[in-house]
Amino acid sequence: MANLKEVRGRIVSVNSTKQITAAMKMVSAAKLRRAQDAIVRMRPYAEKLQNILSNVSASLDSNEGIYSAQRPVKKVLFVPIVSNRGLAGAFNTQVFRLVRKAVIDAKGNGQEVTVMPIGKKAMDLYRRGGLLDPKLPTDLANLFDGLNFDKVAPVAELLMQQFAEGDYDRVVLFYNKFKNAAMQITTEEQFLPVMPTAAVAGSATTKTDHIMEPDRATIVREIVPKSLKIQLYKALLDSFASEHGARMTAMHKATDNADSLLKDLKLSYNKARQAAITGEILEIVGGAEALKG
Repeated sequence: MANLKEVRGRIVSVNSTKQITAAMKMVSAAKLRRAQDAIVRMRPYAEKLQNILSNVSASLDSNEGIYSAQRPVKKVLFVPIVSNRGLAGAFNTQVFRLVRKAVIDAKGNGQEVTVMPIGKKAMDLYRRGGLLDPKLPTDLANLFDGLNFDKVAPVAELLMQQFAEGDYDRVVLFYNKFKNAAMQITTEEQFLPVMPTAAVAGSATTKTDHIMEPDRATIVREIVPKSLKIQLYKALLDSFASEHGARMTAMHKATDNADSLLKDLKLSYNKARQAAITGEILEIVGGAEALKG
């Protein structure tokens, strides 16, 4: 009977876990719909703006294009964008793995590496790694609480300021790019300096000639910084949608595993119960035969 009690307790425990994972799946599905709509609407605009930004930056000279200035890379800033919570499968681990490889490569080239994590899970990891800069903010996990452009813009301004002042020669974003609910693409994207069009496309494309209105100075002062803010905002939207997609998929698999485990546990319980009943019947029959004797 002790075995029966143990199996019964496991059935209750697994069933409770199944209810939790099923509820988390439903919550993530609801949040995913809103996050997916946001990134689907933003992506075409951001990608076209990135293409224009690359073309415009390529046409500016070194004095005008402060955000496209190519200089020897001595200090790099890596910005991993992950989630504040776990239970999302390999969502965070994939970004951490890509950052770890980039850190090794950068240090191998003699570059000084600093990390500015966005997301509580990244902050928890890199706080112990000695890669943080005390001058950079450590409270960026709250960006995902009511994510909007106004909250992201100051972070982009800080990155642009650090690059323009020469604190860092290169700024790179690491995040999961949303493809669909079941698939996220781990992405390493250079934020600063702005890459020319040919480098972005990966081929020798012809530079597009733009008529700048009102003038170059205004473009550099207003349009280019706003474009960079949009790029960071898009990366956060991508990561946010990917997080809910990954969590929904993970919770779906966990619920299916709980169903499978419940079937096995109920089968074991019924076998143990049947064996216990059979044993009791045999004891009763044996006792009756002994009394007859």
